[in-house]
Amino acid sequence: MPTTAPVLQVSDGDLEDLRARLRATRWPEPWPTDDGWEAGTDATELRRLVDHWADGYTWRTHEAAINALPSRFADIDGTPVHYLRYDGEHPHALPIVLTNGWPSTVLELTSLAARLASPSRHGGDPQDAFTVIVPSLPGFAFSPQRPTLTEQTHELWHRLMHDHLGFRRYAAHGGDLGAGITSRLAEAHPESVVGIHLLAAAPPADQNRPPLTADETAHVASVAAWQAEEGGYMHQQSTRPLTLAPALNDSPAGLLSWIVEKYRAWSDCGGDLSSRFSDDFLLTQASLYWFTGTISTSFRPYYEYAHHLTRRVRSVDVPTALALFPADLSEPPRSWAERTYRLTRYTHLPRGGHFAAHEEPALLADDITTFFRDLRPSSG
Repeated sequence: MPTTAPVLQVSDGDLEDLRARLRATRWPEPWPTDDGWEAGTDATELRRLVDHWADGYTWRTHEAAINALPSRFADIDGTPVHYLRYDGEHPHALPIVLTNGWPSTVLELTSLAARLASPSRHGGDPQDAFTVIVPSLPGFAFSPQRPTLTEQTHELWHRLMHDHLGFRRYAAHGGDLGAGITSRLAEAHPESVVGIHLLAAAPPADQNRPPLTADETAHVASVAAWQAEEGGYMHQQSTRPLTLAPALNDSPAGLLSWIVEKYRAWSDCGGDLSSRFSDDFLLTQASLYWFTGTISTSFRPYYEYAHHLTRRVRSVDVPTALALFPADLSEPPRSWAERTYRLTRYTHLPRGGHFAAHEEPALLADDITTFFRDLRPSSG
């Protein structure tokens, strides 16, 4: 049943505290030259967003919309897990679990989830419907409590889908961090996972066997170049997250600066944030991190992976689809993914980026639907 209590209810005092902090932002001295976004978040754009957050943005409207979502809660071996549930319009709808990455939240997946659950509302066939489960990652927004360091999120997902919700067989989709979780889920539970749809592929366990092809060598070089230019956030969150966390947990302007630069750099916006994201969308994402105090715990997957507390993906033997959006972080060649996955679908989409579920929900829903059409159990 949907939750009857609000998922998030921010007090008037906390709301006013946020506005006061935004208005009292201690801005850094400007650089002698105007570098725009080249050296990081553009100061002019950030000031504009901060001013709107303080005096134009209406949190209560978005809070009401969040609380109207089909939220549920589960207790998985003592770990509370929040999730959204969209029941499919067909009686034999295929269950699917969707997992986001960083700095995303489940809010980015709501348009995609609605399309998958009710395809007829978007010109599709009701027989293609999914019952969609969208869990909040542990340590993110609505599931702020993260379990012990050695707990694996993919096992929480399996217990949620199989044990708590009773889905004997189900599908899975994920991007970014969610792609890794989805891959580990399929690797650990091939008897339950009918197939997985990914927006990123885990690197092969052994990149040198067989020797790299020319395309794979170019891919490895492009990833290294991206990490050198764009990967500073990852290095910090993987190595010294607790040095960064107090600053972002104390300064809403700093928090917004840290994540908004990623929405611009990783999306198919051509340098214009507003072409893909409204101000209110960006500020709602930042508000969720702020009001739930979860920016610090959202860093933990990076630290845990870097310190080998998260198991590596070695071999996935369920049918796998890889959908690549042109403005995402990388575009691995098909042979690269085939080193790890039983790849049966490999698609280059015409537009979209790292936040594809929000940027291009129709394109993504169509690719997911097409892939799983032949994998549906006959009895749902």
